[in-house]
Amino acid sequence: MNSYRIILSPQVTEKSTTVADKHNQHIFKVQKDANKKQIRKAIEEIFEVSVLSVRTINVKGKKKLFNRIIGKRSDWKKAIIRLKEGDDIKLVDQ
Repeated sequence: MNSYRIILSPQVTEKSTTVADKHNQHIFKVQKDANKKQIRKAIEEIFEVSVLSVRTINVKGKKKLFNRIIGKRSDWKKAIIRLKEGDDIKLVDQ
């Protein structure tokens, strides 16, 4: 798999920025079928950092009402990446 296809997007929320500042961890949205080894390799290749650990969470999509029709949002996978002390990932605002 291509590294850029495994990592879909960073999750930038209030909680994720707090975790990044305190514990040197970053949260990414990744492909559902990617495993921890593939995620580690992709992060190390893209951002040129050393990854200490990878934790993954399968997030279930919520059921929502879309204009009087009951629907469901897509399921997705979240990866929490812990970096080596001194390494950092800079996300550029566009």
